[in-house]
Amino acid sequence: MFFLAKMARRLLFETDKRHLWKLFWTMGVKGTRSVRLHKKRLARGEYFPPFLYVSVINSCNLRCQGCWVDVAAKQQTIDLEAMNQLIAEAKAMGNVFFGIVGGEPFMHPQLLDIVEANRDCYFQIFTNGHFITDDVAKRLRRLGNATPLISVEGTDMVSDERRGRTGVLSKTMQGVHNCLANRVLTGVCTSLCQTNIDDLLTEAWLDRLIEMGVMYTWFHVYRPMGPEANPQLCLTPEQQLRARKFVVEMRAKKPIIIIDAYFDGRGQALCPAATGITHHINPWGGIEPCPIVQFATDNIHDRSKTLVEKFNSPFLGDFRRLSQETTRGCIVLERPDLLKQLIERHEAPDATARHTALAELDAMTIRPSQYNPGSEIPEKNWWYRLAKNRWFNDFGVYRGHDHTRTAAPFVASQSDATRVHV
Repeated sequence: MFFLAKMARRLLFETDKRHLWKLFWTMGVKGTRSVRLHKKRLARGEYFPPFLYVSVINSCNLRCQGCWVDVAAKQQTIDLEAMNQLIAEAKAMGNVFFGIVGGEPFMHPQLLDIVEANRDCYFQIFTNGHFITDDVAKRLRRLGNATPLISVEGTDMVSDERRGRTGVLSKTMQGVHNCLANRVLTGVCTSLCQTNIDDLLTEAWLDRLIEMGVMYTWFHVYRPMGPEANPQLCLTPEQQLRARKFVVEMRAKKPIIIIDAYFDGRGQALCPAATGITHHINPWGGIEPCPIVQFATDNIHDRSKTLVEKFNSPFLGDFRRLSQETTRGCIVLERPDLLKQLIERHEAPDATARHTALAELDAMTIRPSQYNPGSEIPEKNWWYRLAKNRWFNDFGVYRGHDHTRTAAPFVASQSDATRVHV
């Protein structure tokens, strides 16, 4: 219990009060209402994700290993007018939370104008931090309704290798410093892979973040996607289990918020796209199941349909059903063959600029995801367990499905690290 009191103290004394209020009211109270509305829609067989992730730009100053975004292609953005229209339609359904991704979102010339135009919403901006100057941080503080989630991928050497440029870490940490110096509610995330897991999945790293003033962190697991997937960076099943155990234990010990998106309170795996709690919109406006499934049959710029109709499209509906019936994990990793069949059946267009996404999917090797039956690790932090049970779970969509017959879970032992059970 002591760490919860310390966490509350950190929030009260290290973060701008405007940010705390926006977090409590917009993301907390109104965000909870959006999830309740999602549950009611599910009961009627309707879908409209309460949380939307929007890639507002494809451009980026870095060239990360395994990136699936066409960052070197001609720049494409979702402009202020289109974003305001999208957000207005989503707000009409009760939505208030939008994850902003890219590319590098801070390369979008109207990014903070979008945030300012929608002060009744809350934005989480996924960024490398390089464009967060002191002036940008000051504006983030004045706005109060956006939190930067800044990616740190390892030591100086590892960061340069992972992100394809030199001096990456120092520029990223300067962005973190600018945010914290201006008392902006700030998070740091890491895509865990072979080259950074031993450096960053540690208590020492968490302690450093806490000492700096970082309020939350997020450990993703590296997913081998895109034209240069770099599968050698993938974690083994043992390492994925180690990451899950670490997160659960640290959540019950450290005064920092550690979030995740792939497990419920009982430690059972889930896929946010399969549950319908979130989908992704790419820089061209295509509505995709998630950022790594780069196919879309509908587009936000098409005015012949409502946004509600687009999220209830045959393609997205069949994707959710296939995912629910196949695995509690990631169907992209476990059964790319079934996903390819679905895409071909719907003739879903490739939504990338490179137009090689289907060939990349066809060439994928089956790999482990978060689904590891028999190795579930329930939440130890009572508050987090309660929050997940009430507002972030599978919403019953997996009920009645025996995934051991159709999915491809990996057994978490060294001898079975490369053997698939179908």
